[in-house]
Amino acid sequence: MGKDKNPRRVADNEAMAKLRMLRTSPQKLNLVAAMIRGKKVEKALTDLTFSNKRIAQDVRKCLQSAIANAENNHGLDVDELIVAEAWVGKNLVLKRGRPRARGRFGALRKPFSELTIKVREIEEQA
Repeated sequence: MGKDKNPRRVADNEAMAKLRMLRTSPQKLNLVAAMIRGKKVEKALTDLTFSNKRIAQDVRKCLQSAIANAENNHGLDVDELIVAEAWVGKNLVLKRGRPRARGRFGALRKPFSELTIKVREIEEQA
């Protein structure tokens, strides 16, 4: 007597990893996510390794987690994986401030974002 198993949120040939509370704006993170969308995972990892963007290393860790999930949890072949989707969402915003001239207050917004990467196994073309 127990609960039924939760259904999978992704298809049988897909795996997913999510990274929350990344200390960068969603706009900057989306530039890096757009760099890897639709690429094979080896090429995407290489691009992220040699990228000059600070957040690229965190995106690389998330992609490696998605690859590990695909291999260990779902039994997918790592050599046949592509980055099917990579999307960015907003998270909380720290609101800080700084005193400005004539008694005014300058607002500083420090946004956080979250990243979701979905990898898919592609069938080999005959």
